[in-house]
Amino acid sequence: MKKLSTTFIYKALLSVLFVGGVGAVNAQTNSQTASTAKVADADRGYLVKVGDQAPDDFELVLDDGQKTSLKQLRGKVVVLQFTASWCSVCRKEMPHLETDVWNAYKDKNVVLIGVDRDEPLEKVQKFRKDIQVSYPLALDPGADIFGRFADKKAGVTRNVVIDSNGKIVFLTRLYDVNEFNTMVKVIDGLAGKASLKASL
Repeated sequence: MKKLSTTFIYKALLSVLFVGGVGAVNAQTNSQTASTAKVADADRGYLVKVGDQAPDDFELVLDDGQKTSLKQLRGKVVVLQFTASWCSVCRKEMPHLETDVWNAYKDKNVVLIGVDRDEPLEKVQKFRKDIQVSYPLALDPGADIFGRFADKKAGVTRNVVIDSNGKIVFLTRLYDVNEFNTMVKVIDGLAGKASLKASL
């Protein structure tokens, strides 16, 4: 009887150790997945990630003198496009943003604002005229707005898609056609929800 009891306790202990081990492995796997996502964003220079509440402690001064902020734009889908006049990839992407995002969704509760990295007003206005986009550009002296979303040492040509609740839902880097098309699909889905919400 004593021998049977010892065997039973031994098996019970092994079972607990096994289940605990599996739990620890699952916890470690989940932790590694979260870490991988952070590393992926870090590799692209981002300080934020999808699912984060977008930083909104700044004002956007547009190239026509108007001012706005993410707090004021709450309830709309907002796309912040980080750009600069010297950036050749930005120049390649911006006409697509104009046609596929701005013209397609500006009447569907979507706002697109180009945030020009650390250039004076005259240069930003000339840039917008040269590239022939009609969506607004905002000034970003010292790249302070950029620095809330990405490492200041990282490059521009990136889009941050923010939903009507102020949450980041999509991030792009450089101009990759597949990634861009996926972003447009995300915006399309969000635009439908935002328009419906606004009409209620």
